[in-house]
Amino acid sequence: MMKIEIDFESEDALYIQIRDQIIYGIATRQYQEGDSLPSVRELAESVGINMHTVNKAYDVLRQEGLLRLGRRTGAVIAIDLDKLGAMEDMRDELRVILARGFCKGISREEVFELVNEIYSEYE
Repeated sequence: MMKIEIDFESEDALYIQIRDQIIYGIATRQYQEGDSLPSVRELAESVGINMHTVNKAYDVLRQEGLLRLGRRTGAVIAIDLDKLGAMEDMRDELRVILARGFCKGISREEVFELVNEIYSEYE
């Protein structure tokens, strides 16, 4: 069973928290290709949030090529292997993250250490 925890004090939007936890679950193999996710209603009730919030998270995951949504099948992990598109998206997101780190004095070597540390969580 999927375990989603919402931090109502976080600055991150609720749908982003859900999206990020599902992505992390896929990366760490808690969720596999073809796994069904809870219905929008089930997940909303289990974490105590509005159904529209869960629906938005699922829709974003669909747009990002990680989820397939169907009337009969519901939300299913389905990874679109568009590596080039994913690399472009990652480049855009990393550009801002790395600029923020650069402004805070984080070195290239420290970034590489962080990347290696994080990637080891997925292996």
